[in-house]
Amino acid sequence: MKRFNKSIYITIVVILSTLVIAVGSYALALIAGSILVDEDKLDFPETTTLVDDNGEELGRLFTEDREKISINEVPEHVQEAFLAVEDHRFYEHQGIDFWAIGRALYRDVLAGAKVEGGSTLTQQLAKNVFLDQDQTWMRKTKEVLISMNLERKYSKETILEMYVNQIYYGHGTYGISRAAETYFDKPVSELNVAEGAMLAAIPKAPYNYSPAADEEEAEVRRNTVLALMEQHGFIDENEQEVAEGEPISPELHEKPAMDESLYTYVDMVVEEGRDRFDLSENELITGGYTIQLPIDAEMQKASHEVIQDQNHFPGDNENVQASFALLDNSTGAVQAIHGGRDYVRKGLNRALVPRQPGSAFKPISVFAPALYSGDYKPYSMLQDEEIVYEDYDDYAPQNISGEYSGTMTMRDAVVQSANAPAVWLLDQMGVEQGKEWAEQAVHPFDDEGLSVALGGLSDGVSPLDMAEAYTTFSNDGVKTEPYFISKIDNSDGREVFVHDTEIERLLSEQDAWYMTRMLEDVVSEGTGQSGETDHALAGKTGTTGFEEVEGANRDAWFVGYTPAYTGALWMGHDDTTEEQYLEGGSSYPTAMFKSILNHETVDQEAVAFSKPEGVEDLEPPVRLASVDDLTAGLTLQGEGFLNVELQWTEAEDERLVYNIYEVDDGEQNKVGEAEGEGSYTVSGANMFSLNEYIVVPYNPQTGQEGEPSNVADVHLASWF
Repeated sequence: MKRFNKSIYITIVVILSTLVIAVGSYALALIAGSILVDEDKLDFPETTTLVDDNGEELGRLFTEDREKISINEVPEHVQEAFLAVEDHRFYEHQGIDFWAIGRALYRDVLAGAKVEGGSTLTQQLAKNVFLDQDQTWMRKTKEVLISMNLERKYSKETILEMYVNQIYYGHGTYGISRAAETYFDKPVSELNVAEGAMLAAIPKAPYNYSPAADEEEAEVRRNTVLALMEQHGFIDENEQEVAEGEPISPELHEKPAMDESLYTYVDMVVEEGRDRFDLSENELITGGYTIQLPIDAEMQKASHEVIQDQNHFPGDNENVQASFALLDNSTGAVQAIHGGRDYVRKGLNRALVPRQPGSAFKPISVFAPALYSGDYKPYSMLQDEEIVYEDYDDYAPQNISGEYSGTMTMRDAVVQSANAPAVWLLDQMGVEQGKEWAEQAVHPFDDEGLSVALGGLSDGVSPLDMAEAYTTFSNDGVKTEPYFISKIDNSDGREVFVHDTEIERLLSEQDAWYMTRMLEDVVSEGTGQSGETDHALAGKTGTTGFEEVEGANRDAWFVGYTPAYTGALWMGHDDTTEEQYLEGGSSYPTAMFKSILNHETVDQEAVAFSKPEGVEDLEPPVRLASVDDLTAGLTLQGEGFLNVELQWTEAEDERLVYNIYEVDDGEQNKVGEAEGEGSYTVSGANMFSLNEYIVVPYNPQTGQEGEPSNVADVHLASWF
């Protein structure tokens, strides 16, 4: 009895110990598997798609080109193709298929070498995601532990979904969704049995079994998958025969990640995502986002094409660079941007590099601040003389033409890009007043001298900054901040970020309209005449010289706007030296800017600028004319009154006023004025004291009088 009890006791102890060891081992395996599983790695990198405002795809950002889809979007026969070739007992095991392992070992022994693997689909997922590819017992042990953990935490459907989304299909394609597009140009949901078998066949050796690599090998491998599908009961013989009869096509439907014309724009998108939305570059390019860009894709391509054309540059030096930024007037949306002719991803972005703006800065540093002050108007008179400014280290600006008119209207100073009146005006206002306004338009700068009037800045201004500043003029006095991202949706289609336009009023509508009219005249009759365009265009040129070489330049600019766009185009060398300098001036970027507007892909409708309601228009300038044919005669009117009748040839501009002066012993006495007419009657003349007369043209816009006419005598004898 005692022996029996002892035997039972030992048996029970052994059984319990075995159970404890088994349970403990299983628990330890799960714990170890849990430790080895970094669930963040199951969130596979997913392609971020860039689209325009219409939802049209522009490009893709990725480390692995992948679009994750739900297993519910994968047809059952496609799922079965993967199960047939990789793990037909997938739904029967818990991550480890001991039957398959035993079978594989048996066949390996018979063959005397490793000819068959026993890994389950779950093990393959574990290996691909969490482990290195080294063939060691430790790696295999980790693979088993991880597989057990995955099977415990996730459903079979989820594991299969992760598998088909994770694996590599060749030609830079990850995941079944991109693979279906690449090989068959269709969504996964439309794949037939043969196509599903082909995709299931590729992952074992993508470079061998891709139809594009080897049609014969691909067909053999696909038919092997179809045979396995029939063998395991997923399809019948008839379906197998039909599928095997489908031809194999080597054609790939690869979509380039993006056109090279988009490189600068895309880099700015990444930068804005980081700075404005706190999205790291890695998160942005692996998060599967859909990013909507406010780009004008046609303008982006057109400007890229024009910038590449050597015919738009001076000389035959292909090292001359150019950068370009174009904004929507009212929103600030960046329509196009280029960081250089040879721009590469993450390269030197010259659209952001500060350069000396030259005369293109005058509207910002001088003329807009003057209008804003209320003390000056477009036809205010400015001094146009050579002046040495002793308070500014004897600064002595000169007009490029070498000519000086003594006085000049603000409007003419803008159109002719005269330096002397611009500096004089800034001196009259005070540098601080001009600088205060300019720093709202661009950004703070340290310079405090009169050279600011001519764009002489220590650090310069970038093309993107210049375009932003000029939106003040194009947008009725309101500056708009540039942006590159309209909206971001996550991979689930949920809206994550939406752009909120930022604006700031810097000028009144009236003063902004004055600037537009003056800058239009720059293009039509001033320094911005180079090139041709039918688009309504206002803008300003700018050139900075290179003193070391006579006639050489560092920078050339055109900054301007149409009724829709505001842009800046810079041209020059990254480093100007005595051997490498710009041979031409602002005429080149001016003509190039117009060529971009004229490109066949750009909207060709020429639209005039629209004057805001309630704003006075800027009339064309009144020009003083000379009078050299004044005559005077006597007439008798009414009850014996004697009159002096003056006549002369009037100018075509009917707005010109003529002041009439009576001359008596050298003294001039104004007796009247005539507007737009070539005659005037002086009533009540004294026949015994007849005087001489002169006519002096008068400009009502500027308050200037011109040169006096010839003197007309009145003789009593001429009346008889």
